[in-house]
Order: sequence, then C-alpha cells, then structure tokens
Amino acid sequence: MAEDVRVTEARLDTVDDARTTIQVIPLRGLPLVALAMIFVVVSIAGNWEWALVFCHVVGGALWTGIDLFVGLVLGPILGRLSIPARAEFSAKFMPMMAIIMPTVVTMTLASGFQIARKLGNLNASSPNHAWLIVSFCVVGVLAVVALGVLEPANIAAIFEMNKPVPNGETIARLMRRFIYTAGVTGVMQVATFIIMTRVATQ
Repeated sequence: MAEDVRVTEARLDTVDDARTTIQVIPLRGLPLVALAMIFVVVSIAGNWEWALVFCHVVGGALWTGIDLFVGLVLGPILGRLSIPARAEFSAKFMPMMAIIMPTVVTMTLASGFQIARKLGNLNASSPNHAWLIVSFCVVGVLAVVALGVLEPANIAAIFEMNKPVPNGETIARLMRRFIYTAGVTGVMQVATFIIMTRVATQ
C-alpha cells in the first residue's frame, strides 16, 4: 500500500513538473517569428511585389487553413475528450498558437495593404475600391476576433494551466471559446476568398 502511494505521488510530481514548464510564448519559435517579420518589413520597404504577394498568399492561406482546421476538425474531436485530455493537449497546442496566429495575421494584413496601395486599389476611382473596402471590413473583423478573442482565451488557458491547482472546467471553457471562435473566423474567411478572386479578375 505504501509503495502504491509513493508511485502515485511520483506520478503527480511528474505531472506538476510538466505543467510548470509550460511557456506562454515558446522561446524557440521567436527566431522564426523575427525572421518572418523582418522579411515582411524588408518587402514593404523595398516594395518587392513578388515578396509582398508571397507574404500575403502564405500568411492568408495559413490564417484561413488554421482557423478552418481548428474550428471544423479539432473542435469536434476535442469536444469528445475528457477534461484532463483537453488540458494535456492545450499544454502543447496553445503556446504554439500564441506565436503563430499573430505572425500570420500581421503578415497577411501588412502585405495586403501594401499590395493594394501599389496596385492603386486604394484610389476611389479604382474599379476594385468598393470590393477592397468590403475586404477591409471583413478582414478587420477577423483580425479583431483573432487578436481580441482567440489570443486572450489562448493565453488565459495557459496561465490557468500554470496555476498550482488548475481549474479543469475553466480550461475546458477557454478551449471551447478558442475552438468555436476559430471555426467562425474560418467560415468568415470564405468571404475573403470571394472578394479576393473578384478583385484579382477585375
């Protein structure tokens, strides 16, 4: 009996050790984020059309793909997992999302605005101007949701997991908010596909 107790305590200590090592921002990913941001800034400063298109296409594709995958694929799966399983998944998943989402959102918006300026679509006389305004509205909502709802829920879940006694229900609720919101933004991005293809063929 005493041996079983010692084994259980050892397992709990192992879980606590793993939990306390959770980083809100994975430091190993910061160099990649810095490189991506430097590339965006240099592309804008140099007005490199190919690089701007690259940043916009890659950033937009990742943003949309992640939203759709998290909301429509991971969401239903996580909804059927136990709270401990969700917490364990969150410990690995949420820190990565904390650096990925702001990076792809910034890449997409910064390069997209520069492309629109370069092509003259910001001018009121441009045939694409109206479509671009609609695009700004849609993407603005997406950005606010991503940075104002998704990221706070993400970071709050990480902080909760780092507490001495995490609340599993709180973590589950934050995860649901994160996943449902990602799904909504993913579906909303279908509108950006329609707008962007319309602008490209105008």
